[in-house]
Amino acid sequence: MVAVAEHPAVDPDVDFHDPRQRAELTPHSWPVLAAISAGGGLGGLARYGLGEAFPWRPGAFPWSTFAVNVSGCLLIGALMVLITRRWPDAKLLRPFAGVGLLGGYTTFSTYVLDIRNTVAAGRPGVALLYLGGTLVAAVTAVWAGMAITGRLLR
Repeated sequence: MVAVAEHPAVDPDVDFHDPRQRAELTPHSWPVLAAISAGGGLGGLARYGLGEAFPWRPGAFPWSTFAVNVSGCLLIGALMVLITRRWPDAKLLRPFAGVGLLGGYTTFSTYVLDIRNTVAAGRPGVALLYLGGTLVAAVTAVWAGMAITGRLLR
């Protein structure tokens, strides 16, 4: 994201041990951190609920993680178009919805763990299909979210 004087880029990865980053925290930073935290909590709860509703069986294709990551990528694509075209002045929307909600909802760390566990369950073919299929579907979903939302806004 290009930093603009009125809309500085927000970096959600704050390392409090780095004095330069600690110095960057101001009272203005707290609403952004609160928005990310609130969104992350909600996104994580949504992902957890879907994982519980559609549990993974060892060796099977991890459909719930696949669906979460692909739907999250579709929504991220749509959100980025909405933020840049429709709501550019909504300062807390990207931290809340993009970094927090959808960042907490999508789970590419679980994706990697699912690949490892599927291989460990003796299903390397399923793991390879999941590995490639998720990457292709996720990138396609971001593109589709951007394209569909862009058309709807015209």
